Amino acid sequence: MNIVQKYIDYLKDNPKRYWFKRKIWGWGWTPATWEGWLTLFVFIILIVWNFLRIDRASHSISDTLIGALVPTAVLIAALIVVCYSKGERPRWSWGFPK
Repeated sequence: MNIVQKYIDYLKDNPKRYWFKRKIWGWGWTPATWEGWLTLFVFIILIVWNFLRIDRASHSISDTLIGALVPTAVLIAALIVVCYSKGERPRWSWGFPK
């Protein structure tokens, strides 16, 4: 069985319907359902929108930093909260579970 098929099977083996499953290698999550993918897509859209908004509105470096760092930190924190509440508990993984 090739690695892509093993990965798809890993994501489909989701009896608790987690939105995010543990990553195969490393620490963190990967989207496992359409809700997880939608959450990630909305997160990316909001990050891009924030930077486009800052680009049009800022006139100095301090405007840019304050306008970028605070909303970006809030969005990242919100994504982590969603991943913790709707996903598996993260832990270091070194390959497919046995």
